[in-house]
Amino acid sequence: MKRVGQIISEQNPQRPKNLSKEFQVYGVFLAESLGDTKHYSLYIKLAKQHDRKVLEEALNFAKDYHSAKSKGKVFMWKLTTLLNNQKVSREGS
Repeated sequence: MKRVGQIISEQNPQRPKNLSKEFQVYGVFLAESLGDTKHYSLYIKLAKQHDRKVLEEALNFAKDYHSAKSKGKVFMWKLTTLLNNQKVSREGS
């Protein structure tokens, strides 16, 4: 029989600790939603630097893309296209 602490550590052993800012919590949420827990720091950085609306749109697109092998890659592709479109629309105005 396993101990409770051992079972908990087996379920999610690499989750970051000491999340004190809201963008850090949101970055962890993004990583876990996309199943890309190896890159927590990347998603935390994105949550800190970019608008939440754009991140949510890319996340929803990636979640709806059922045939993807890596939802993280789909998320990054969609985020790049959204940011490029945003940049072009600012320059055109």
